[in-house]
Amino acid sequence: MIIRETRHSFIMIKQHDHAFLSGEITKHFDPALLNSDHHFGDAIYAAYQHDRSWIGLDETPIWNDESGIPFTFSDYPLLVKIAFYKIGLDEIEQVNPYSALLCSLHFCSFFTQSKNKNCLAFLKEEANRQEKLKQLLPDIDEELLHQHFRLLQFSDDLSLFVCLNEPGASKEDEHPWFKSGFKNTEIFHEGDQWLDACWLTEEEIKIDSFTFTSDFPLPLKFKEVLKRSVQEMGIAQAYETSVWEEKVVLVRR
Repeated sequence: MIIRETRHSFIMIKQHDHAFLSGEITKHFDPALLNSDHHFGDAIYAAYQHDRSWIGLDETPIWNDESGIPFTFSDYPLLVKIAFYKIGLDEIEQVNPYSALLCSLHFCSFFTQSKNKNCLAFLKEEANRQEKLKQLLPDIDEELLHQHFRLLQFSDDLSLFVCLNEPGASKEDEHPWFKSGFKNTEIFHEGDQWLDACWLTEEEIKIDSFTFTSDFPLPLKFKEVLKRSVQEMGIAQAYETSVWEEKVVLVRR
């Protein structure tokens, strides 16, 4: 679950709904910025599906007593999260091996600095998966694969930019992850400057003009769960009884 806390409520977004935005972002990315358009459709599928591991976990939010808000994707209990990562990757692999390879690389990037034994075991298992998938894809272009991996990370970050920021936020008020732009995006253009985005209004954001083929909408689905409802009936029931809402954010070139 992605959560943005306000004074009186929690804005709660399912991970798979956030991934839908990632897919829309990748679909509108200009493939001319890549070495080739080979496997571009697979990269789009990976973006749409990369968080399907969370479909079951996000059905019922769980309260985090330590933080005083529901568990989010960043602090969810590690063993459960890793177990569902594997389930999601297995499901993607059954449909599209190249997409599964991209998503495996994406998940492994979360744990590259970890010394936790469970994370290390996950990395080892996914290294085996990645080697197996590469053997199934004999024509694989490692440089293009790296570009698709960075594109997946970028689409994930830009979607999170929309989800975690208050609409219309000024640069100084943005979520700290994005104040300096989106990392690892220098491979898409000349120079080493990161891509950046900013809010123009509460319904529009702007990003470097060369990145996309056209302006496009991002329909963000969410629930606003009132804190007083959580106090009265608990987080699970409060979430269940809250209504679905949608906000459309226009990405401008």
